[in-house]
Amino acid sequence: MMLRFLKNIGPGTLIAAAFIGPGTVTVCTLAGVRFGYSLIWAMILSIVATIILQEMSSRVGILTGRGLSEVIKSNITNRWVRLGGVLLILSAIVIGNTAYEAGNISGAALGMEALLGKAGHQLYPFIIGGVAFLLLAIGNYRFLEKSLVGLVLLMSISFVITAVMTGPDFLEILRGIFMPEVNDANILTIAALVGTTVVPYNLFLHASLVRERWNSPEDLKASRIDTLISVLLGGLVSVSIIICAAAVNSTAVNNVMELAMTLEPLYGSLAKYFLGIGLFAAGITSAITAPLAAAYVANGCFGWNAGLKDIRFKTVWGSILIIGILVQTLGLKPIQLIQFAQVANGILLPVIVVFLYWIVNKKNLLGNHVNSKFQNIITFIIVLVSVFLGLRSILKVWELF
Repeated sequence: MMLRFLKNIGPGTLIAAAFIGPGTVTVCTLAGVRFGYSLIWAMILSIVATIILQEMSSRVGILTGRGLSEVIKSNITNRWVRLGGVLLILSAIVIGNTAYEAGNISGAALGMEALLGKAGHQLYPFIIGGVAFLLLAIGNYRFLEKSLVGLVLLMSISFVITAVMTGPDFLEILRGIFMPEVNDANILTIAALVGTTVVPYNLFLHASLVRERWNSPEDLKASRIDTLISVLLGGLVSVSIIICAAAVNSTAVNNVMELAMTLEPLYGSLAKYFLGIGLFAAGITSAITAPLAAAYVANGCFGWNAGLKDIRFKTVWGSILIIGILVQTLGLKPIQLIQFAQVANGILLPVIVVFLYWIVNKKNLLGNHVNSKFQNIITFIIVLVSVFLGLRSILKVWELF
């Protein structure tokens, strides 16, 4: 039964692998440390929004046989608007993922350090980069998919077990789910939880990945089940991290490894090892999916029609991976590049959600599989939230100047 279940899940797991990275782990840790269980509702809403948007993206990929960047190019008739759209997508996804890749590798390296100790820690980024390079270089989608499914399951088990070990207050968890709290103190953390879960590059990645697995309207049901199960699994990881962090009384915890050290006196060294495994899996899966997403986007924007083994495709993901390793090992802080990426993503998120909203209502593209009225209402609410998140991201960068 379990083997049949694992065999049927596919691209959605890569999406879960992509959004549960070191950034998400950190944001969830801070949410739990600062606000206890009270923001679990925000994470659950984020997961619901992610499921809706990712289902729309995968539907476009299956029914059109193209990636989102390709669909954008073909449906925007104005030359200058099309050019601006392509440049925005390339800036946000390709440059953005280059800027964030060092953080993915750094997170995985911290996880290795928790498991193996500091001896030889200088080699950890190269080991992580080497594993990511090998999995991508093989160029076999099914092998890559199975590898990431294994890592996501490992990550899920690690964080869930740690959450259970902390002996959470289930009544307080229910309160955190069904009694939302929004105030001046937690509004930015709520926005961060949504922003780290609903990310633009996953929409592009999903539309491209489903074409490797499915290619007909009859496959839509399988794709929806895959998306639902995989994203819910990712949501379970995020909620588990919040629960772990809520067990800590100190507000001095700023990341998951500090959380591990705080939990160790209470729950033993196992807490450190489980969190270390989880962080390693979160880091390495994002270190693989971020370059992969950038390569798919470049593929669509430049009209290469290339496969996983194409040299142009490999050049994009290889460059991002190498830059990420170098930035991490040399201790560089490309703050301006990261700020640029935050602004580009802040603009892209509402733009791509609006565009997706438009595309999934075009009968000439999707036929009878356009959005229902209920889906449109929910999507419109997500559009408003994405505009808020985009503005917040831009204002956050503006405040730094």
